[in-house]
Amino acid sequence: MADAQIDELPPYTDAHIAAYPIEYIAGIDLYNAGEFHAAHDAWEERWMGEVGPDEKLFLQAMIQSAVAFHHLDIGRPGASRRMYQMAKEKFARLGHRVFMSLDLEDYQAQLDCSLSWLLAAADPRELKMPQIIPPKIRLLEEIDQFD
Repeated sequence: MADAQIDELPPYTDAHIAAYPIEYIAGIDLYNAGEFHAAHDAWEERWMGEVGPDEKLFLQAMIQSAVAFHHLDIGRPGASRRMYQMAKEKFARLGHRVFMSLDLEDYQAQLDCSLSWLLAAADPRELKMPQIIPPKIRLLEEIDQFD
């Protein structure tokens, strides 16, 4: 019952909409709807613009995490594994626990639950894909600064 209530919470507030770029918010909506390629496109539009180095690294990691799920959707587990590993590396380089109100520790733990099975064999094509529950993005209430 508690999980159902959590799932009903909106992923962000009006304060987040006012504070953050619309491409970020749109990407969250698309990602949470399972539209991973479209989420990639929304975040990439912002990433390609004039953004600070931390935001650029964060957006690139988010893009790569979305693309990891897109590759699974189209049957490319090797490419998915590579995107997952690249996203994890960028999150580590970013060095923030929270960025743009996203709890990165929680998000990465969800990524690991969904995708770490890809690391269980030298060739992920040899693995049977388990049932995957992609992360759900929910921003923390507090608005934090970004580049």
